[in-house]
Amino acid sequence: MASKNSSTFSVLGSDLAIKGDIKASADLHIDGSVEGDIACTSLVQGETSKVTGAVEAETARLAGTVDGSITARELVILKTARITGDVFYDALTIEQGAQVEGRFAHRNPKKTAAAAPKGDAKPELQLAN
Repeated sequence: MASKNSSTFSVLGSDLAIKGDIKASADLHIDGSVEGDIACTSLVQGETSKVTGAVEAETARLAGTVDGSITARELVILKTARITGDVFYDALTIEQGAQVEGRFAHRNPKKTAAAAPKGDAKPELQLAN
């Protein structure tokens, strides 16, 4: 399974419970529970997963429970997700039935980029069926 591609994928199974922060330069799939902050490139959270802490990822697909803030460039919140905390995003998709208790804020990662016209940074919100 060795690949010359620098991208790797890590899986935390449903039988794992981790206390502590997770920092990964890889894609991460979590089915277990995590008490701590998570920082990774891409996060996929299973329905049975529970995260208590902040989540920061380029892309995140959440289906379980998150108790903490979420920051992602592309965020998908599935109908089984239960989120308590503020959500910061560039692009957001929420399935009907998802529960979120917190504030949504479109983030602007290039606040100092004066060359970008203000009209180009419109928040994108998609509602999925």
